[in-house]
Amino acid sequence: MTTVTGRERAAAQAYLRLLESTQAVLSDPRLEPYAAAMLTHPMAEADAALREAGLSGNEAHLLRLVAALRASPAAERGRAR
Repeated sequence: MTTVTGRERAAAQAYLRLLESTQAVLSDPRLEPYAAAMLTHPMAEADAALREAGLSGNEAHLLRLVAALRASPAAERGRAR
């Protein structure tokens, strides 16, 4: 089992926030014209977290982290709230 660092976890969480924000904005046709402005902060946060974790350009590793984070019991408890 590979140990996930705090920075890697933060990057995966930032990616998930960006994904959820994107889905929310694009699912409402009234918000689509504002998508770029509304997603600027989540994109910048995800980019910074990826750089800090050394994951820029390593999408395969990032997506494995995201999958593990989404499957973890702690993540499930957090979504139930």
